[in-house]
Amino acid sequence: MAMTNNYVLVVLLLVINLMVLANCAIDDDLGFGASYIFGDSLVDAGNNNYLQTLSKANIAPNGIDFKASGGNPTGRYTNGRTIGDIVGEGLGQPHYATPYLAPNCTGKTILYGVNYASGGGGIMNGTGRVFVNRLSMDIQVDYFNITRKEIDKLLGQSKARDYLRNKSIFSITIGSNDFLNNYLLPVLSIGTRISESPDAFIDDLLSHLRAQLTRLYKLDARKFIVGNVGPIGCIPYQKTINQLKENECVELANKLALQYNARLKDMLAQMNKELDGATLVHANVFDLVMELITNYDKYGFVTATKACCGNGGQFAGIIPCGPTSSMCSDRDKHVFWDPYHPSEAANLIIAKQLLEGDPKYISPMNLKQLRDL
Repeated sequence: MAMTNNYVLVVLLLVINLMVLANCAIDDDLGFGASYIFGDSLVDAGNNNYLQTLSKANIAPNGIDFKASGGNPTGRYTNGRTIGDIVGEGLGQPHYATPYLAPNCTGKTILYGVNYASGGGGIMNGTGRVFVNRLSMDIQVDYFNITRKEIDKLLGQSKARDYLRNKSIFSITIGSNDFLNNYLLPVLSIGTRISESPDAFIDDLLSHLRAQLTRLYKLDARKFIVGNVGPIGCIPYQKTINQLKENECVELANKLALQYNARLKDMLAQMNKELDGATLVHANVFDLVMELITNYDKYGFVTATKACCGNGGQFAGIIPCGPTSSMCSDRDKHVFWDPYHPSEAANLIIAKQLLEGDPKYISPMNLKQLRDL
């Protein structure tokens, strides 16, 4: 009888030790924190794979340089890693943020980061309707609300709150589609442009974004990075459809982006004062990408106008990247992977500036400083 009791005791001790070791492993990994990523196709890691949508990137040769998938497409709109992937690596996070709609986005996986971004998504719910389906920023925040409750179940309310407030970075890369696939979209948006001036439309965008950021704050987000809108008038698609020369960009698109960006920076500075304990970092994506486009040769690129993968027109800028597209052989020498999105080589340069760059591109601090707050 004594031997039986001893055997049971040994088994119980082994089970307890294994549980402790498992929890220690989780706690060790959690020490690196998590990225919760919101946005559009610039940072989508595969959510659109699970939607009935015209905006998809889970077709070759997208992902050809993405080592984690062995060069197979994952739904990322580039040849390799997105800016979100590279930033997560640079912050020491051991796992890429899992797409929210992916079947494996359950249990402890959500503690290592979740990606809610969706190709075609925007700040406004009507943005991107040309693609039929996409996740708008409102829906992405709704989904985080569900994740938030799951984190409580996994860690307990007190630990969950501390983890989100102190160890998690909330990344928002959105706004381009609100111009490209809403306000500036030929035919579909003409009613919007007639009824709403650029100033009024930008007012609308910013009031919606403010509400979305405030919702995240109320769900315990404290460390934010918010990107402005890049030089959308200089992407190969815009240059091709407007039949521009190599060194020209679409003036109206860039002018609207700059108007929005100036107002966004002011709004974030104001929210930094208003939201107790929050730090909202402003990422100057416009100037970062413009620097690459203007001085591309300085960074080892051979072109900042022609898409590596695409078809149509002088800059291969009309038909998105797919199996029948022409593809360049020197993918790391092109600023743009396809008619809309940067290559992994460009993403690496942008991410490095976000991680450790100076206030010209990221303020009031860089991402490594934000992590260590």
